[in-house]
Amino acid sequence: MSPNPTILDHAAILSEITRCRVLRLLERHELTVSELVSVLQLPQSTASRHLKVLADAGWVQSRRDGTSSLYQLAASSLDESAARLWELIRDQLAESDVSRQDQRRLESVLRRRRSRSQTFFTETASEWDRLRDELFGRRFDLQALLALLDRRWVVGDLGCGTGRTSEALAPHVTRVWAVDGSDAMLEAARERLEGAGNVTFRRGDLEELPLEDATLDAAVLFLALHHTTEPERVLSEARRVMKPGARLLIVDMLPHDREDYRQRMGHVWLGFPRRTIVNALADHGFEDTTFQSLPADPEAQGPMLFVATATAPEAIALSAVDAVAARA
Repeated sequence: MSPNPTILDHAAILSEITRCRVLRLLERHELTVSELVSVLQLPQSTASRHLKVLADAGWVQSRRDGTSSLYQLAASSLDESAARLWELIRDQLAESDVSRQDQRRLESVLRRRRSRSQTFFTETASEWDRLRDELFGRRFDLQALLALLDRRWVVGDLGCGTGRTSEALAPHVTRVWAVDGSDAMLEAARERLEGAGNVTFRRGDLEELPLEDATLDAAVLFLALHHTTEPERVLSEARRVMKPGARLLIVDMLPHDREDYRQRMGHVWLGFPRRTIVNALADHGFEDTTFQSLPADPEAQGPMLFVATATAPEAIALSAVDAVAARA
């Protein structure tokens, strides 16, 4: 076909009803040659020949799927005259007996597709988790869920350590403030996140955060609170640097009796009970608090963990004196 086909060029391509039937099928579904053969009841060589004519003229496009090729109407690539012509022909063809038969056979082909998939899951349901882990790893689903974060957010990774959490957050938000009190930890985090232009590192204690007031849309404390000498002051500081409505996420250990952690890993606190965390968050003005234990990982050797969330209030509550003055 010429580089700038006219409506007559398009009409010549669509003058063959089989090619119109092919396009009607490919407008709604991606199909392989063998599936088209089943629907159209044609020899494979004939179906392939018509596909080649349509592809050469820019009416269909294909993509590889393993060892197969899937074909589809190239609707977005059609010029205005071709689109108008196809709309007219498609509407006429929809009322024909041959199109109704094509539709019934297409539904049968699609049922076979679904049946193959269902058979696979029926046979492998008991092994599916193991198989998925082998194919894709154990953390891909959790990593993918981070895409639910608001891309406009500025997030504080408070007690960032070697930057693992910052690394996970950075692709999904506007900025990450990575704060830690250890020069060695910050250096390791910088090496891990080399090239991540939206991560800013700050050295500072969590009890006195090196951040301006109302900076963060969200803050995370991942296995950091038990290393601090004054956990309540840490929560107060987190509240200070969070914007109204910002979210706080804490992951830490439930109470345990591993005294050796104090010496080996510098733990100040041997975990936290639910009441301590919930009350402390309430004392510092947080709202909508949740607290729950995390499922035990059979491969983990440490204490069980909890996750707690809370929200900074949308507005600072008026004091009793202010409230009286406002009503006056």
